[in-house]
Amino acid sequence: MGLWVRLWRMIFIGPYERAGIDEMVKMLLGKKIGMTRLYNDGGVIEPVTVIQAGPCTVMQIKTEQTDGYVALQLGFGDVKRSRQKKPQIGHAKKANAVVKSFVRELRLDDASGNEVGDKLTVEVFEGVNYVDVVGVSKGKGFAGVMKRHGFKGMPASRGCERKHRHPGGIGSNSGSAGTARAIRKGKKMCGHMGHARCTSRNQRVVDIDVENNLLMVKGPVPGPANGFVMIRTAKTRQ
Repeated sequence: MGLWVRLWRMIFIGPYERAGIDEMVKMLLGKKIGMTRLYNDGGVIEPVTVIQAGPCTVMQIKTEQTDGYVALQLGFGDVKRSRQKKPQIGHAKKANAVVKSFVRELRLDDASGNEVGDKLTVEVFEGVNYVDVVGVSKGKGFAGVMKRHGFKGMPASRGCERKHRHPGGIGSNSGSAGTARAIRKGKKMCGHMGHARCTSRNQRVVDIDVENNLLMVKGPVPGPANGFVMIRTAKTRQ
């Protein structure tokens, strides 16, 4: 086995092999309720984020024959009747369900054990120790380079009295004729901060409330309170 192959396996395959991750990924849709704290068995307080995980409805089952891949389409949260659209009503009617406000897909190798209209609850995470939570971070509006990228700013003297939070030079001397001093793509500059999809990985499951469909995980979860999130079994830890 070549050096590059061993290196590739160590980086991308190694974490899965070491953790013994099951190929069957479990996922639910839900919303972030907020944060609180719980006492563990040793009497120590642990900060946790409370997530309402499910119940989710299987809205559609995609197969290789019909869609080219296998997946479960899950829906969470009912939409008011006055805001439902006819195509959405027709799609939800096939699952004998109400139009859902948050719909996402879960890719699977085999979806034969599921039926359209099935209800998935937080019980699917029974025995799961770590989960990944995917959400949209809080939007912070327009931000400068110091807040957005952590720039230290310009000096506070020597002619820079009015440029404390200035990014400095942004041009470039490299490039062909006509493109000299052009700003390169990806340059760290001021702009819109936040409101981007991000994932909190390997969040430990502290407690599960099956009766109220609540999942308590240790650590922060992206997004504001009542923001929609996806919860799935951790990819690199078990």
